[in-house]
Amino acid sequence: MSAGTYAPRPGAAPVARMIAAQAAFETKMLLRNGEQLLLTVIIPSLLLVLFSTVDVVDTGSGEPVDFLAPGVLALAVMSTAFTGQAIATGFERRYGVLKRLGASPLPRWALMAAKTLSVLVTEVLQIVLLTVIAFGLGWSPHGNPFAVLLLLVLGTAAFSGLGLLMAGTLKAEATLAAANLVFLLLLVGGGVIVPLDRFPDAVASVLALLPISALSDGLRDVLQHGAGVPWGDLGILALWAVLGLGAAARLFRWE
Repeated sequence: MSAGTYAPRPGAAPVARMIAAQAAFETKMLLRNGEQLLLTVIIPSLLLVLFSTVDVVDTGSGEPVDFLAPGVLALAVMSTAFTGQAIATGFERRYGVLKRLGASPLPRWALMAAKTLSVLVTEVLQIVLLTVIAFGLGWSPHGNPFAVLLLLVLGTAAFSGLGLLMAGTLKAEATLAAANLVFLLLLVGGGVIVPLDRFPDAVASVLALLPISALSDGLRDVLQHGAGVPWGDLGILALWAVLGLGAAARLFRWE
């Protein structure tokens, strides 16, 4: 054995390995946070069970769970990609975590990629759990799985951009208040629990342009009604994704 075989090799790890390690860390931190679990897991699950079993909201003909499951899936995406990410990133920025990570060998774009990967992993866990609960309540989904996947990916991109924009421009306390307020408002007015046709026509037309409405309606068209690819809803989500991610990349402040 020659000398120096076990000598350290200075230098940064490959970027892919750094992203994977940071994403694993971000996911563990999210799953250990009680407030985040309340937003991402407990509230969507309770809403799905409660409104599917108790006749509180008129969801139209058919089983309530067939209407509610797609909307709750959309809510789960919003809770993780927007609300949870905005709050966590906002406080990381306040405490100087982002500034220190930005000075590490991990590139800033790689840090954002790791956060996005963490969001996707969390969403997979959410969707699996909510799907199991919905099947237990008698859910009978239809439609094209590719259309569902496309809606979820574009919805995640749209909400991630908006969450990062909020976290990178507002103070942490303002982000906490605003993100939770937006979550509650969109829960009520985003077609998640209450159908948009229950609102006045003028209000419903405006609400239909929101990302949560496009995601919930698109998922409902596919999973409940067996429709093809909902290009209109995908277009709305793509527009929000471009605007949100573009504004976040331009305006995000690391300090």
